[in-house]
Amino acid sequence: MLKWLWLSAVVVLLDQVSKTLASQWLELYQSVEFIPWLQFTLLHNKGAAFSFLSSAGGWQRWAFSLLALIVSGVIVAWLRRLSAQERLQAAGLALILGGALGNVIDRIVLGYVVDFLDFYYPAKQCLPLFSQALTPVAQCHWPAFNIADSAIFVGVAILIVDSIRSSMKRHSAVTRGDGHE
Repeated sequence: MLKWLWLSAVVVLLDQVSKTLASQWLELYQSVEFIPWLQFTLLHNKGAAFSFLSSAGGWQRWAFSLLALIVSGVIVAWLRRLSAQERLQAAGLALILGGALGNVIDRIVLGYVVDFLDFYYPAKQCLPLFSQALTPVAQCHWPAFNIADSAIFVGVAILIVDSIRSSMKRHSAVTRGDGHE
């Protein structure tokens, strides 16, 4: 199912183009409202998800890059083993691969990942994982992210849905008596 690598390439292309545009149009930490609840805010994330280990001193750049490259290799091997009927799983894996490669390019070339999508909502108190912004109107912000992060999220969601769907099919086959326990 390596034919799905085109989807990974599209994710990498869209991710890199969007990050380049965000970096050209915005100053670091500058926010520009796009639509209500979404603004573009240029950030440089030296850590992983939710800025995990962002202030670790620099070693995390290479550790996260190596991890992403290893995971990418595992995903390519996994894609090779899929049958033609496992299209949903292949699409999910291809999205994850594209997202991982989009972010690893940033880490290797720039030393950080460019994030710029900033979703927020007005509230006096924030839900978990949202941070409170000190603005005239209290806002709760989800950690900024990018196209690569979005592709990884959607890819994982697709794998979860596919897994549940497959499990339900197996359970149905067993209860009908035409499957094996």
